[in-house]
Amino acid sequence: MKLIIRWLVIMGALFVAQWLVPGIQVAGDGWVPYAIMAAILALLNAVLLPILKALSCGLIVLTLGLFSLVLNALVFWFSAKLSTTLFSSGFTVDNLWSAFLGSLIVTIVTVLFAGSDKDSRSERKDFAPRS
Repeated sequence: MKLIIRWLVIMGALFVAQWLVPGIQVAGDGWVPYAIMAAILALLNAVLLPILKALSCGLIVLTLGLFSLVLNALVFWFSAKLSTTLFSSGFTVDNLWSAFLGSLIVTIVTVLFAGSDKDSRSERKDFAPRS
């Protein structure tokens, strides 16, 4: 259930990003382009982004974490390219600056409405008996 809620929140966040950032366009009406892009973005954020962060951890430390914003933008841009190329969704991002702003908006909206992964991990209870 949490996965579906998170996917719906990412879809809404993509709508907000498309509405606010002039370099993000969606061809056609309806929710399908947002759904495809949200699924691809969630998959790449779960699989590709940790690998990229591990490979560039020195640069992330050197820039005090700011390079992770660039990595997020690259994954966002790549997700849009994949969704358009593989599925003809019509979700396009013009340039890296638009991808940067779009990924920032999606991250903020997702954390506000779906919470972060760290929140769900910290809610786990330890069922050890108390003394």
